[in-house]
Amino acid sequence: MRSVKDYLMISVKGIAMGAADVVPGVSGGTIAFITGIYEELINSIKSVNPASLKLLFRGRWKEFWKVINGNFLISLLAGIFISILSLARVIRFLLETYPVLVWSFFFGLIVASAIFVVRYVKKWNLGVAVTAIAGVAIAWIITVMTPAEANTTWWFIFISGAIAICAMILPGISGSFILVLMGMYKFILEAVGNFNIPVVLLFLAGAAIGIISFSNVLSWLLRKYHDLTIGLLAGFMIGSLNKVWPWKNVVETFVDRHGEIKPLIEENVLPGTFEAISGKPSMLAGAVALALGGLLLIFVIEGLTGSKKKS
Repeated sequence: MRSVKDYLMISVKGIAMGAADVVPGVSGGTIAFITGIYEELINSIKSVNPASLKLLFRGRWKEFWKVINGNFLISLLAGIFISILSLARVIRFLLETYPVLVWSFFFGLIVASAIFVVRYVKKWNLGVAVTAIAGVAIAWIITVMTPAEANTTWWFIFISGAIAICAMILPGISGSFILVLMGMYKFILEAVGNFNIPVVLLFLAGAAIGIISFSNVLSWLLRKYHDLTIGLLAGFMIGSLNKVWPWKNVVETFVDRHGEIKPLIEENVLPGTFEAISGKPSMLAGAVALALGGLLLIFVIEGLTGSKKKS
């Protein structure tokens, strides 16, 4: 039986997930995994199905709430929404002002998270190794795809929500980055920041349909092919490191529909090359410190959640 303190901690984990989902290249699913709530989250979402909805429509609300693990879901979702609403502008400011430092922190975070996830594989074999390599390749290919221009029609906003939310619950594949590839990241972020309620509700409707459908598939995979699935998820995380490498050179730009110049194609470069090309300091010392900070943070979180599970 969970206490109020336990549910407050779940909300804190939701805040961390929301903050991660705002950043293109970082997945809220990664945070869910390292804080020990990933499988509970997937199974809770999966429980919102026709059978449980019948309980709701028949007025058996307490049974419905218990079946879907309602206290857990509402606590987590509250944290996620609080984070997105309060941190969207802050994260955007930090990414625009201190991109090298922000990406360095998340680089360290994802490296440690990948190590943590790999340890969930119960038995390594050729199949798991091949699946992990496939995950690396898929995530890497996604990170080098060229972003599209925004399509702000109602059906595309709905589809964007459905696709992005599936990525958000996959460790290593960022829903925000999927929105970047679809050309919808800036549009959705501005809609949230400006409280554009119709756009936000349409996006959330797509997200609700997408996450309920996808969670059933993911839950089945974790139950039937646990090690293969974990290997794939770990591969996704490793492959996503290509996106969060801190030092990048913009090879090609484009002008979006708002007249703003945006990077179209970027390549990873070494810190010294970055300084020579961009004329900006590499901030190497600060970048290394923050990468180590992200690395350490994951192992601290793992230690806290691990000790709690044992008690």
